[in-house]
Amino acid sequence: MIARLWHGRTRLSDADKYAEFMKVRAAPDYGSVDGLERLYFLRRDEGDVAHFLLVTLWDSMGSVRQFAGDEPEKAKYYPEDDDFLLEKEETSALYEVFLEK
Repeated sequence: MIARLWHGRTRLSDADKYAEFMKVRAAPDYGSVDGLERLYFLRRDEGDVAHFLLVTLWDSMGSVRQFAGDEPEKAKYYPEDDDFLLEKEETSALYEVFLEK
């Protein structure tokens, strides 16, 4: 299993709208790819910034590539992200899951 982690930041004033956007736009996109095992959208507010962490678990690197393309560590963005994100991190982190309980 492969874990893929992506981090993004918004202004706190945009965080609720971004969270809703993620539910409506991103979650269905992730879910449309065979091999997605689990999806976690996490949020942490810090001062006037909200941090978002997306953790996805995939059955194989092939499934990650189906979602992300030929460069699976390259972050995937939607046009609407420009309205919310303070910056766009270039990569997502990939980890091999070696133990699950």
